[in-house]
Amino acid sequence: MAKLTVIIPFYQKEPGILRRALASVFAQTHTDFDIIVVDDQSPYPIDLELEPLQAAERERITVIRQPNAGPGGARNTGLDAIPPDTDFAAFLDSDDVWTPDHLANARQAMMRFGADCYFASITGGDAFYYHFGIGDLEKTAGTVRLGHDPLLLEIPDLTRVMLENWSFLHLSCMVIGRPLFSRVRFEAELRLAAEDVLFFCDCVLAACRVVLCGAAGALRGEGINIFHGIDNDSPQFLRQQFNTWVALDTLESRFSRRPAEVASIRSYKDTARRQALWGQARLVKRRKMPEMGLLARWAFRDPRLLTSAMQLAVGKFAR
Repeated sequence: MAKLTVIIPFYQKEPGILRRALASVFAQTHTDFDIIVVDDQSPYPIDLELEPLQAAERERITVIRQPNAGPGGARNTGLDAIPPDTDFAAFLDSDDVWTPDHLANARQAMMRFGADCYFASITGGDAFYYHFGIGDLEKTAGTVRLGHDPLLLEIPDLTRVMLENWSFLHLSCMVIGRPLFSRVRFEAELRLAAEDVLFFCDCVLAACRVVLCGAAGALRGEGINIFHGIDNDSPQFLRQQFNTWVALDTLESRFSRRPAEVASIRSYKDTARRQALWGQARLVKRRKMPEMGLLARWAFRDPRLLTSAMQLAVGKFAR
């Protein structure tokens, strides 16, 4: 059996969330795995989450504690600690849970088709409306069907499809092989932004083959994950949008010779500019000072921010 290493970044403020995720790992039908949990200076203590586990389960878990580095930094720590006998690495967010056959489906598909990158579908509640299943890609994208039970697809033009709408991708459903986890890393400084999309694209560009699975690999958890708890009018939101723009600008350089991908990326960059400026406009409306330092830093790197600001002002006065 091929060995897998499961990487879980942990930063939570509620009890029971990590235990729920770990229970779904130990319930896998593929059993040859070890687990790395990176405690990213979590407000809720990790020891209380691990305390109820059986000794045999606890022995399979390596805990790495570090100062807070954000989700990308925590995942990089896990990637750097993968044992030398591991063939595949699988990601799981601490507030998500896997379906029982996720690792088995990933291992079988990757070994059968010589793939080093794999994505399954993810399901969730009503708040997860913006995600859609991989099976839906057969309706709109040029897919090649590789298998039926579970549904396995390949998309020759995957990067274009990803950048048009990446809502079928999720880290908790991603598995990568040694050629990728030995050298591809997250841009950790782009925390709370598009570092996951940048990682997806870097893996797809570096992969020898990517297989997509229509079966659900994970269920999105309903716990509180404060990686994403940001008020749209807060200074953190402006920083998030700036980091998103930086990630997208980095992506644009990766695809400089692919016009369709560049068009999608530039559209997302415009969205990041508009969202950031609307947030700052709301501050001014409430007679609060905008974040001039970061806005100036952004405008220095991206003069089009000033154009977007002028368009926003003209539109406001026109109304």
